[in-house]
Amino acid sequence: MSFELKYKPFGESAILIEWPSRIDKGILKNITLFKDKIQQKSTEYILEIKLSYNSLLVIYKFEIIDFKKKVKSLKNIYNSGFSEDEIISKTWYIPVCYDDSFGLDLEHMSKTKDISKSKIIEYHSKGLYTVYFIGFLPGFLYLGGLNEALHYPRKSSPRLEIEKGAVAIGESQTGIYPDVSPGGWNIIGNSPINFFDVSKTEPCFAKPGDFIKFFSVSIKKYNDIKTLVNAGVYELKSEVVYG
Repeated sequence: MSFELKYKPFGESAILIEWPSRIDKGILKNITLFKDKIQQKSTEYILEIKLSYNSLLVIYKFEIIDFKKKVKSLKNIYNSGFSEDEIISKTWYIPVCYDDSFGLDLEHMSKTKDISKSKIIEYHSKGLYTVYFIGFLPGFLYLGGLNEALHYPRKSSPRLEIEKGAVAIGESQTGIYPDVSPGGWNIIGNSPINFFDVSKTEPCFAKPGDFIKFFSVSIKKYNDIKTLVNAGVYELKSEVVYG
């Protein structure tokens, strides 16, 4: 699958590459494969590549002197083609406690949407979510795939402080706050997992194109897992996915 891409200068040393403006798994795969190809072929020239829902920002180590030449090189890489079989992703299994002590907005969502809290938890924990990109905060995963029954607008007045690990819903997305932060999403639970750990070689275990599967745990199990996480001995379950 290929798309008509737009290439735009972005400052003195970067090029912004844009796909059609929509949230789409096919576009995500295409972006991920292109990113990997660029990194394979141009490592010595690239400082960093940043990914979002429908774009790549390619940041070079030096100022771009000939923009058209750089774009032509990128187009050649893209047009050389790639197969979805080259994609290796993981499904990560994430524990979430949906207890009322964590789910600060569960009751309000339940009443507003006329869905029981148990149904909200069921719908949320049964979904398979795609990691589209990581942003806002280091380790904040933007996840697609939320059941339409759970789509819910962001809060009109954001909270000044949201607890680390808070699992929340904003519009058509769900996500987990990796640290204490202000935020306007609706909180329905909490995960005891660290989503960003600077002491590790890869501070964030997930990457764009990976999948997240939540599973519900009791508050006792949550506390048990939290103890293991704090001790650095909790093993996060995952499965490799090809293509």
